[in-house]
Amino acid sequence: MLSAAPDPRDELVEHLPAMRAFALSLARNPATADDLVQDALVKAWDNLDKFEPGSNLRAWLFTILRNTYYSMHRKRRREVEDPEGLHAASMSEKPHHDGRLALGDFRAAFVQLTDEQREALTLVGAEGFSYEEAAATCGCAVGTIKSRVNRARARLIELMHLDDEGDVVMTDSATLAVLTDKPLA
Repeated sequence: MLSAAPDPRDELVEHLPAMRAFALSLARNPATADDLVQDALVKAWDNLDKFEPGSNLRAWLFTILRNTYYSMHRKRRREVEDPEGLHAASMSEKPHHDGRLALGDFRAAFVQLTDEQREALTLVGAEGFSYEEAAATCGCAVGTIKSRVNRARARLIELMHLDDEGDVVMTDSATLAVLTDKPLA
């Protein structure tokens, strides 16, 4: 009577200490070694149908472990360590579509202002004129320009459903200058 080959799943546990020791010799870090053993076991389990019964299970597991280590090592060579995220932050950019959407919302709200409010906001906010220069251009008192700008900004914030308490974030510096007291840079 032929005895059936032992199920390799039953033997996996026997090889764990040796796999961990081998992983530790490769990675020289206990946490990384544990991760390697776990990844290798998952790969082995998923590919047990490819294991040839009767061959050396330990050698097959060590090959998977070794290949997993070198794959991880190659991958990490291409990665940049950035624990605080400073490098990633310097490379990130706001999505362009957000700026276009915000600019579209701004344009729709801007046309709803009175002519005088649009004129005052354009001069003071977008063009960077002082209140005095804008008043001279419009032929009115400085207080009138200040009032128009203040009311126009409040109306824009209301129309755009923005929080006037928090910071307004826009991708367009001219729009930001119009909505806030921050001058055009």
